[in-house]
Amino acid sequence: MNNSALDARLLSVAALVRRGARFADVGTDHAYLPLYLLDEGVIASAVAADIAEGPLATARANVVAAGREGEVSLLLANGLSGMDGLGLTDIAICGMGGELIVDILMAAPFVKAPDIRLILQPMSRWEVLRAYLASEGFSVLAERYSIAAGRAYLSLAVSYTGVPYEVDPITAVLGERSLRIPEDNASYT
Repeated sequence: MNNSALDARLLSVAALVRRGARFADVGTDHAYLPLYLLDEGVIASAVAADIAEGPLATARANVVAAGREGEVSLLLANGLSGMDGLGLTDIAICGMGGELIVDILMAAPFVKAPDIRLILQPMSRWEVLRAYLASEGFSVLAERYSIAAGRAYLSLAVSYTGVPYEVDPITAVLGERSLRIPEDNASYT
């Protein structure tokens, strides 16, 4: 896998995946993310899932070309359907709107486990996703912003604590960390 295949958007997601993870890429399109993570030695194995056969065929071709058939399982699935019991530790859901990500999470109660890290990258409606995460007790561990092809992207790493909390409308859009002034950046003072 050529490292240049990942743009800044996917690199920001890759940076949130834990070393040694059993990883799932939901809505994989091409399997670039799991292949990159395997090449970098970050993950132990991966599931590359997509709802449509066309993108999954592209992912399959890329996995075969990379010689990674034994490390990447390909799954035709709607969201996280069929992934309960696979021992996943890190799950990326990227390239779709915040409302659809919420629907996927609501349909997969197994993600409400403290040892599962969700890496979420909503293409729109960030505030809907943040409000859902807060109301359901998912703690935001990290957030990263990136720019690719002239568009800004948000990547969140979250895990389940079971402790709901309130999020105000401004924080729902901008995030908690975006509202803080970095102490090491004098240009903000």
